[in-house]
Amino acid sequence: MSPPPTVSPAQLLALVLDDHWNAALDAGLMDYVPHPGDAQLLPGHPDLPQRLQQAQQQLQRAWAARERYRQRQQRLARRAAERDARRAPPPTPEIQKPALPSAAAAILARAKAKAAGRTS
Repeated sequence: MSPPPTVSPAQLLALVLDDHWNAALDAGLMDYVPHPGDAQLLPGHPDLPQRLQQAQQQLQRAWAARERYRQRQQRLARRAAERDARRAPPPTPEIQKPALPSAAAAILARAKAKAAGRTS
């Protein structure tokens, strides 16, 4: 694919040199294919085709690095969640206090009655 007819390779290079990457992408930077004669479009820049191809490669490397970073972040988050799940104590069932044995309940009842008798 070639760049849109309204944007020349010279204009693409001007956008790249001015660090207007979004505008260069919108103008068709990634679709640029060198053609014979592109090196003569700008007298001061005989390296125009190489510069545009370098810009394409630079963007592709950056996009690949961003994708690797995103995958790494997802992998680290998954590992952290797995580690936290392993470290978490197992859920404990609701433990009710055991009822007092009958002998202890009788002793407690006598003590309460005795205490009530003293205060009255």
